[in-house]
Amino acid sequence: MFKKIGPGVLVAAAFVGPGTITMCTLAGASFGYALLWALLVSVIATIVLQGMAGRIGLITQSGLVDVVRAELRTPWIRNMVIAIVLGAILVGNAAYEAGNIGGATLGLEQLLPYPSVKPFLPAIIGGIIFMLLWWSNYKILEKIFVGLVGIMGVSFVICAIITQPSIGEIVKGMFVPKLPENGLLTVIALVGTTVVPYNLFLHASLVKEKWNSQKDLKAVHWDTLISIGLGGLVSMAILVTAAAAPISEINNALDMAKALEPLFGQMAFLFMSIGLLAAGITSAITAPLAAAYVASSCFGWKGGMQHKKFKMVWTTVLLCGVVFLSFDIKPIEVIQFAQVANGILLPVMAILLLWVVNKNSVMGEHRNSVVQNAFGIAIVAFAIFLGAKSILKVIGLF
Repeated sequence: MFKKIGPGVLVAAAFVGPGTITMCTLAGASFGYALLWALLVSVIATIVLQGMAGRIGLITQSGLVDVVRAELRTPWIRNMVIAIVLGAILVGNAAYEAGNIGGATLGLEQLLPYPSVKPFLPAIIGGIIFMLLWWSNYKILEKIFVGLVGIMGVSFVICAIITQPSIGEIVKGMFVPKLPENGLLTVIALVGTTVVPYNLFLHASLVKEKWNSQKDLKAVHWDTLISIGLGGLVSMAILVTAAAAPISEINNALDMAKALEPLFGQMAFLFMSIGLLAAGITSAITAPLAAAYVASSCFGWKGGMQHKKFKMVWTTVLLCGVVFLSFDIKPIEVIQFAQVANGILLPVMAILLLWVVNKNSVMGEHRNSVVQNAFGIAIVAFAIFLGAKSILKVIGLF
């Protein structure tokens, strides 16, 4: 089973980053177990959408942008979609990369006994990520991610267990949906940090790196289901831990660890710090990688991860993250643009995915079933709602 696990692990690692950890902590601290159902819905939506993206990548042996570009015959529509995709992914990932590296830095600085090195940690982590991406191929990265996600998962699940949560309340929170007062924006944020648009491109591109035969369709299915399911379990473990922890104020993802330390000792703090470090590094690797795959598809570059322009794109995204963090630059306008762009991108890509995966000329006998289409249409409607709320929030109308 573990030999078949591959691209799904990178997708799971990408959405369980410092932003997800912070949002799950906020949700648990503010609303207890009440919003577990929102995470469950998010994970199901992610499995459905990523399953479609992975299937397209395997059957066509092309990146998602390549397929969309080939199928959109009207030039102005094709150019508009590619511009939205390119802008949202490149600018968005560059803006969010600082948060990813920041999360890894926050985790690492709690583990190091030398305060004097703390100002240099963003550059050190950026250098490690650079070396991993520059000299690694897909197979090496896959093994690194399996190890990091394993460490992250074990760390957060142990934290959840030691808080001795109420099983009955957990089950109720997962399967009896309710929306607490002032909880809507938190629900939107939980879904937004789980159903990540750039992961659709990353998944399709990585599937064709690992598998090249339609006989591997079952492996792609199980890889997606198991990996994203485990990623969802980690997110839920963080929310459960936060719900059980006596947190009075939250400024970052480590505030939960500080709240747990008096009750459960140094081990709780240690596990949270290790988990945050692993989450930050994995997200800080996947964001530049996804941006490079999208740019490669948009401009038709050949040669995969070793192409000079491919390396130039992920290097630029990584450098932006290190610079923003090292010099305490808060690119709020850039991040707001990224939120708007991703708010538009998610419903656009969900609609395009559903359209492509139903085309006989592309998918043949592997088109969507009626049940898959029903799930897909529901997710498209939800993505439109989510995107609209995200845009309205940024421009100050909600």
